[in-house]
Amino acid sequence: MKKKVNVFISFIVITALLLTGCSGAGDDHNESAESPGDASGKKVKLTALITKHPLTKPLAEMEWLQKVEEAAGVEIEWQEITADWGQKKGTMLASGDTPDLFIGPNVITDADFAQFQGLFQDLSSMLDQAPNVQTMFNEKPDTKVIATQSDGKIYGLPKYQRFWPASASRQFINQQWLDNLGLGMPTTWDELYEVLVAFKEKDANGNGNPNDEIPMDWPGGIGGYFNPAVLLGSMGITLTDGSGQGYFVEDGQVKNFLTDDRYKTMVLFLNKLYKAGLINPEVFTHDYTKYQSIARGEGDTAKVGFTWGWVASDRFGEQLAPQYASMPQLKASADYNGKLSWSYDYYSLNYGPNHIVMSAKTKNKEAAMRFINELYAPEVGMQVLFGSIGPNIKDNGDGTYAVLPPADAKMDPGTWKWTSTMADNGAFYIPDSLKLTLGTDMQEVLGQSEPLEPALEVDPDKDVFPGMFIKYSTIDNNTMSLNNTNVMNLAESSFAKWVTKGGVEAEWDSYIKESQKAGLKQNLEIMQKYYDDYMNQN
Repeated sequence: MKKKVNVFISFIVITALLLTGCSGAGDDHNESAESPGDASGKKVKLTALITKHPLTKPLAEMEWLQKVEEAAGVEIEWQEITADWGQKKGTMLASGDTPDLFIGPNVITDADFAQFQGLFQDLSSMLDQAPNVQTMFNEKPDTKVIATQSDGKIYGLPKYQRFWPASASRQFINQQWLDNLGLGMPTTWDELYEVLVAFKEKDANGNGNPNDEIPMDWPGGIGGYFNPAVLLGSMGITLTDGSGQGYFVEDGQVKNFLTDDRYKTMVLFLNKLYKAGLINPEVFTHDYTKYQSIARGEGDTAKVGFTWGWVASDRFGEQLAPQYASMPQLKASADYNGKLSWSYDYYSLNYGPNHIVMSAKTKNKEAAMRFINELYAPEVGMQVLFGSIGPNIKDNGDGTYAVLPPADAKMDPGTWKWTSTMADNGAFYIPDSLKLTLGTDMQEVLGQSEPLEPALEVDPDKDVFPGMFIKYSTIDNNTMSLNNTNVMNLAESSFAKWVTKGGVEAEWDSYIKESQKAGLKQNLEIMQKYYDDYMNQN
């Protein structure tokens, strides 16, 4: 794992990497002027499924993808999934009627490999057909660790996208509202409460309607990005990759914040806010699209005071973004003198497991490997992430490239990226040597991450659970998957009830016992063993 890193240093490293030489690792896809195919020279027909963002345009409209299929000598019939893949997947895998390829972030998981043995192709002996993948493994050994199961087999290939910061979430407050009301930026939970009360009661946006402000909002739930779990860092808990299921490491011990007393403290605070009418009453019922649209307000009139997001332009739109300031981590109380932390997401942002998986039933595996090899060419990788050369990326003609502004001037760069291409959901490799100037949204991330720099001074070797690098046995994978489903069902319903209606103190002890019975205790024991083994080996 990496040495001590903070978000500011990560950006300095990125800037340095952008200035390094460009490797020729991806030139394989241009070696032949003729497209390969079957023995007769015809394109090989394959089927593929991709899980993509609801905003993303049809794959048939992606220029880069058509060129990749042409170079690989394949014609792919795509099934494009934008919702409910978790429900659809179980039925598909149980039936065994699968496409040749699956593409998407952890579209097929290690647990699926364990449960549906024989359904997926082991690629470990086929990598000589994918030199671009071999280059990725050689240049970024972590990617091979991520891909390789405990028995040495490789069923899913990861991505590496390099440019992303140490955390997905930034904390935003409407600075214009603070100025309108003569308030300073809050530094503690109590100060945040007082500011949110003022936002609610004093017509903070100045439009004459004191009732249209939403002091605080998030996209519902407790784990994952852009959720209030980051406030656990106000009491020293370092989340990892959003900690969607609550797991974290502290002093060498694997823990779960869902049964930690500090979690109860945070829930009590959120309930206090909710009772005071300071949290969006639809927080547990609105979808992400609604969450985003509300924050974009109406013209110059903002609606949301305090929230979390990727960058201001993505969260609030280009027009309102200048009203907002990114914030440091808050202290839980004025007398708290412990460490402040945040969510360290470097691995989940820059790497991703199982982004492309082949079915064992694929009839023409050689053609499928040619397509995979083309996807992992560096010049292709940047187009998978940011869109095609031409409309989305400028080729400067000297081996360097630049991400172009959105063709739609009304759209922010982040939304434009997700609209234009597979983006983060694709399978690809962008080497550190590729010379690509990033768009304004990624440049924006740098400045807006600076306030969090002290809270991101974590040691990945001690403060971060290396979940992406650990491979569990089939039995343990199945056990943990079942347990996590039971634990999260209990946690999510309890969290929503406690925030909106209260009761966490009265129900806490019984909730702890129920969580342990649901399998949390067993999972922690399993994870501690694997964590200890991993740390001893590394």
